[in-house]
Amino acid sequence: MPIVEKLEKHKLVFDTHVLLWHMGGHTMLSPRFRTACQHIQKETPILVSPITIWEISLLVEKKRLHLEMDCLDWFEQALLDPGFQLAPITPSIAVLSTRLPGSLHGDPADRLQIATTFEHHAVLVTCDEKILEYGQNHFINVHDPRR
Repeated sequence: MPIVEKLEKHKLVFDTHVLLWHMGGHTMLSPRFRTACQHIQKETPILVSPITIWEISLLVEKKRLHLEMDCLDWFEQALLDPGFQLAPITPSIAVLSTRLPGSLHGDPADRLQIATTFEHHAVLVTCDEKILEYGQNHFINVHDPRR
């Protein structure tokens, strides 16, 4: 099963909620996960997909999420941190997101996150049960940061 337990040797892609929780120091993320992230970020940046920026921006605009500063400023500040890197949506990622093997719902944001993870040979860090279940098909590696 490609649920990765030890993260230290992997590139990571954060799902939207994980980025928000990480930036906010949320207690949903296990202490073990937070420690692993600190070590990983010293060696390689955590990847952030533009779809994450889009999702967070939508939540802010719909007033389902409040940030302490303008959304664009929040992202620019987060991406100035050398521990994070924007992973662009390339043509191959966009096309792959429409051709994912196996059974997965049609949420384009989730599909783009999965395709980004695959393209970068990374681990998708998520609490989304559907994505964690999808990770069991060995197409991508996933990690649940609550463990």
